[in-house]
Amino acid sequence: MKLSELLATLPAALAPKQLPALDPVIRGIRYDSRAVAPGDLFVALRGATADGHAYLAQALALGAVALLVEEAPANAGNAAVVIVPDSRRAMAPIANAFFGAPSSELALIGITGTNGKTSTTFLCESILRAAGERPGLIGTVEVRYAEERIRSVNTTPESLDLQRLLRDMRTRGVSAVAMEVSSHGLELGRVEGCTFRAAAVTNVTQDHLDFHGTMEAYQAAKERLFHTYLAADGVAVINVDDPRSPGFVAAAEKRGARRVLVSKRKDARADVRVLAADVALTGTRARLALPSGELEVALPLVGDFNLENLTVAVGIAAGLEIAPLAIARGIASCPQVPGRMQRVGAELANAPTVLVDYAHTPDAVEKVLRSVRPLTRGKLIAVFGCGGDRDRTKRPKMAEAVARLADRAVLTSDNPRTEDPQRILADVEAGLGAMQRVPSAGLATAQRAYVALVDRREAIELAVASAKPEDTIVIAGKGHEDYQIVGREKFPFDDREEAQRALERRAR
Repeated sequence: MKLSELLATLPAALAPKQLPALDPVIRGIRYDSRAVAPGDLFVALRGATADGHAYLAQALALGAVALLVEEAPANAGNAAVVIVPDSRRAMAPIANAFFGAPSSELALIGITGTNGKTSTTFLCESILRAAGERPGLIGTVEVRYAEERIRSVNTTPESLDLQRLLRDMRTRGVSAVAMEVSSHGLELGRVEGCTFRAAAVTNVTQDHLDFHGTMEAYQAAKERLFHTYLAADGVAVINVDDPRSPGFVAAAEKRGARRVLVSKRKDARADVRVLAADVALTGTRARLALPSGELEVALPLVGDFNLENLTVAVGIAAGLEIAPLAIARGIASCPQVPGRMQRVGAELANAPTVLVDYAHTPDAVEKVLRSVRPLTRGKLIAVFGCGGDRDRTKRPKMAEAVARLADRAVLTSDNPRTEDPQRILADVEAGLGAMQRVPSAGLATAQRAYVALVDRREAIELAVASAKPEDTIVIAGKGHEDYQIVGREKFPFDDREEAQRALERRAR
């Protein structure tokens, strides 16, 4: 495509004040200067740790014929220079046009919310497959379609990567995509150009205030999925149990979209409701009310809070007019979601129950522990920490939830990043006032007590070694992650592997 054709897709707020004299044919688009090939448009993005404007010379040397920048370069050679107010936002409509608006050829399902996005997308993918679709999945854990499995970098990919991915999905025969849409992705315009057939929200609780500043700004970012990117004839699925749901209802009404309201409460005024449920450590059986009638389902995911994710997924399916039997088949065949209430070491005799979960917000920690509490025959032990360089205000709140619901806790590092781990632990400890701090050797016999250990491996080892067979251990915070970020480096670390090793050592 000609550069001028791509620039014509920019909205007035992002359009350049002056068009370049040159109008080359663009053969590819890149924002990583190392990947530039002859004929490419290079987009200079400003990031947290690097600025693409510092790599213009490298892009030109590799053959870039055009530069999309926020400030004029000192030397552009023979390349066309396009100066825009925000290169990251401008990249999205350009990428959408370059790849031929692939979302218009797919049934694109967007799921936002603080917690539950990953589990809900897994459920949707499984339901879509049972309904005869060829589904794709984009989310926090991975991107999955056809024979491809790609580890995710961001929950919602950069706009260029997203549009390239959607086009490849369509080329490979994918017909519908279940996609996690993060507040960052919405705020930074990564989904610009996408049209969603269905948009859903699980819940909105405190998270990412280091980025958004306030809960109001955080919610406003998520509401964009409904009033800006949802197709006018699409369907909005809203969990009315969440106190912030009225804002999403209003956003959907503004768009003129159909609304499907869902709830875990059988007496709620909702289109999809949970009439009865039996929750166990092996899974959940539930009876649901749908617009088409009642439906019995067997959900292989653990935890009462997964009923919320279930209602959202079923609401999406009902809104897309998928047959109830296909919905039930899809739910029953949903795979284990990595790092979401994932049981470790179930094959070992006389071992405590160990569950690894991604819960890293106050609401998520509370939901996980509240769900596990009635299923625990002995003591409930929580291993948890908080990430560094992130919202400090949620640290004591997470600890308060642990202090209320767990019998014992091992406070430890999550991803400390560039913060002092001891300082993070001190912030968290402020919320553990209802518990007594004890030395490691005293945890096994203590009541309502906690231990603080910076080393996460030692923390998991202690929790497992001190537990009895009837106890339950919840290792929260990192879930599917197979690394730990210390400073600016990533080191191999997987809670599931560490817990398995600790359980095997305990059994010797």
